[in-house]
Amino acid sequence: MKKKYLGIIYIVLSAFCFALMNMFVRLSGDLPSVQKSFFRNLVALVFAFAILKKDRVWFSGKRENIKYLFLRSAAGTVGILCNYYAIDRMVLSDASMLNKMSPFFVIIFSFFILKEKIKPPQILIVAGAFLGSLLIIRPTAHIFQSPAALVGLLGGLTAGLAYTYVRLLGEKGEKGPFVVFTFSTFSCVVTLPFLIFQYHAMSAMQLVYLLFAGLCAAGGQFSITAAYFHAPAREISVYDYSQIVFSALLGFFVFGQIPDVLSWMGYAVICVMAVLMFLYNNRGKDEGRTHA
Repeated sequence: MKKKYLGIIYIVLSAFCFALMNMFVRLSGDLPSVQKSFFRNLVALVFAFAILKKDRVWFSGKRENIKYLFLRSAAGTVGILCNYYAIDRMVLSDASMLNKMSPFFVIIFSFFILKEKIKPPQILIVAGAFLGSLLIIRPTAHIFQSPAALVGLLGGLTAGLAYTYVRLLGEKGEKGPFVVFTFSTFSCVVTLPFLIFQYHAMSAMQLVYLLFAGLCAAGGQFSITAAYFHAPAREISVYDYSQIVFSALLGFFVFGQIPDVLSWMGYAVICVMAVLMFLYNNRGKDEGRTHA
């Protein structure tokens, strides 16, 4: 139980860190998403390298893991770019909510990649979460003229794919800091050419905001890794949705943003689906205890 409570604390801490990251990204102003992503990952790269050097934990040596590290890094990079694009063009809590569709996409990708069975209640819950996202996206005939919401949803999808590969890499013996290091290095290398040719001059304050965003991102990455180290995902993943509350509060106090009624309805639906998924995943465990 102590480990479970520690896991809850860590995952709430990670949610707060990621909400702060989104806030600092928004505060950094009108800069390309690629430029923001580079500085965000550069800070995480330095932190991950320092931990790897201190603990002397590097690549496991399993050649089959190389392709999974690549796929995790590619999906994660796309997810960050989409998320930052949405953050700059949407209400902060809306963008965060769409990004938090990732746990549901993990279930879908786990079926195809990890060969995990999806039961009918899980399919219904995932469908309910998607319907909740439609309240935020509010698709109309003109949706393709303002694609920020769809890009945000794509960010949630690719983040879900990335987390699926994180789970796979963990099962195959890779350590969390090395996965973070590989992902951060890949993202920096991919975005560097765009940064060189399309660099936008930044003020000292913008640079400070991006460095703070990177610090918060690093805190979020390592906190969520620690959370899943202390407790299984099915017991604590629902607490990751506390980021919605943090983002809504930061959006209100820092940017004066007030989500409309449909957005709040979307938040409520997705959060309810998250709780239902949490209860369903723990049902079998509780029944096992009862029979025991």
